[in-house]
Amino acid sequence: MSKTVAEMVGEARARVATVSPKDASVEGVSEGVVFLDVREPVEWEHHIEGAVQVPRGLLEFAADPASPKHRPELDPAGRVIVYCRSGVRAALACATLLDMGYTNVANLEGGFGAWQEAGLPANEHHDGF
Repeated sequence: MSKTVAEMVGEARARVATVSPKDASVEGVSEGVVFLDVREPVEWEHHIEGAVQVPRGLLEFAADPASPKHRPELDPAGRVIVYCRSGVRAALACATLLDMGYTNVANLEGGFGAWQEAGLPANEHHDGF
């Protein structure tokens, strides 16, 4: 039976823990916490300092320790706080990480937009152009 994207997002949100921007910013200073930005590269101009950027479409390859494209910052046993612009892609990404054996993932409530609205610090990325 097929599912709509709304059903998929709803199921993902039901399975995934969330963390508020304020709580995430406090947690983010702890050793071993990784912020995972699943937005597209064109959205990376402003981001959470120290975040690992992996577009949603490449997540499985970057998250799989057996993949040659694995990002070593992504540890299935570590804490991963996932964000996108508003939280929808991040919810799906979190569900994927859970399916892949990650045990401590959370979706940043409201995404990067909520982070900025809370007045939390963000880095600006420059390509040197």
